[in-house]
Amino acid sequence: MISRYTRPEMGKIWTEENKLHKWLEVELAALEALAHFGYIPKGIPGKVRQKAGFNIDRIREIEKVVQHDVIAFLTNLAEHVGPAGRYVHFGLTSSDILDTALALQLKEAAALLIRELKKLIQVIGKKAVAYRDTLMVGRSHGVHAEPTTFGLKMALFYEEFRRNLKRLEDAAENVAYGKISGAVGTFANVDPKVEEYVCKKLGLKPAPISTQILQRDRHAEFLTTLAIIGGSLEKLATEIRGLQRTETFEVQEYFGEGQKGSSAMPHKRNPIICERIAGLARLLRGNALAALENIALWHERDITHSSVERVIFPDSTILVDYMIFLMQSVVANLVVYKENMLENLKKTRGMIFSQGLLLKLIAKGLSREEAYALVQKAAKKIWEDGAVHLEDVVLADKDILKHLSPSEIKEVFCYEYHVKNVGKIFERVGLSGTGKSPKVPSKKG
Repeated sequence: MISRYTRPEMGKIWTEENKLHKWLEVELAALEALAHFGYIPKGIPGKVRQKAGFNIDRIREIEKVVQHDVIAFLTNLAEHVGPAGRYVHFGLTSSDILDTALALQLKEAAALLIRELKKLIQVIGKKAVAYRDTLMVGRSHGVHAEPTTFGLKMALFYEEFRRNLKRLEDAAENVAYGKISGAVGTFANVDPKVEEYVCKKLGLKPAPISTQILQRDRHAEFLTTLAIIGGSLEKLATEIRGLQRTETFEVQEYFGEGQKGSSAMPHKRNPIICERIAGLARLLRGNALAALENIALWHERDITHSSVERVIFPDSTILVDYMIFLMQSVVANLVVYKENMLENLKKTRGMIFSQGLLLKLIAKGLSREEAYALVQKAAKKIWEDGAVHLEDVVLADKDILKHLSPSEIKEVFCYEYHVKNVGKIFERVGLSGTGKSPKVPSKKG
């Protein structure tokens, strides 16, 4: 069942209060470093920390006049601290605080996403193992191709989301950098050791080089990673939607007691959660494009990126967290119709075994073109003439019987042949175990 989104942690990261707390945390760490290296009196950090605080309403009031958020924050902080406040922000520039604090927020957000992505991977893995041997038809272009298993479908997503986890961990590491290098990044007023001190205290790494800002390729990597994760979520949602179509009906989103699918048609059960996920992925791609646009700024900095980032970072991290939450529930509660999978497997009446027949004929010495023509001619009777089953057609085909015996033909029409390496694939992706599958049916059910 899809319950309400009940994870407030991500939203709290992007509140005004938490952002200002991060600014204060950076300023206090900078004061410690400045005092440690003799830029300011030793007792200043303690005095400031003792009285440090801020009032959001007062900051907004000041900002209306000064039209600068960091100055408004510093002015209000000085009102709390008193005379010692003159040392706050000593030798720093606004982006030293903004970018380093943003790195702290992104680090927190990434940790939550990594935690939830790991949970999703576990849920998908369990489904893969449970349905490892559950036969169904594979489709290419939406058309029946060859047999596969539902477990293999889920194992594919298990491995893809493990790649996404690695991408996210790497992107989180690359965005967890701070900078205390001053205006245009030259360390004119503070030594690089101040930056090193601050970053170490905050659990960040110092940027090897920066301008007045941290370079936005780091942030673009993070946002594009979220967009890729969104694409994978959309891909899984689209697969489920396709398999839930009435004509297919192999899986279904859980439909709760009292739930309604349509205001007009009482019978409807629609894949609304997967559709929601697919729609939200579009927003993530748009935000990722905006992050890519932020890479190229004028000279040592401009602030065209600033207004954009106030939207794309909260929105994207909250969106991905929400989408993962939805997909965790969809997969965990997915209704799987094994019988329908078996029925659909038989709908093309043996044509899914055409490649096996082709290969048998080639092995007997026919050219690929000759073998292909024979098999295609037999399949045509299924498509166009309404023949019952390809095996029956082939067993009555004198041209094919010149090359294959009836027993050799029967060997082709075997489901086990197509799934014999499923266990090996599962081992390769790090999954083990087997699900309880129905008995493999005969060619005609």
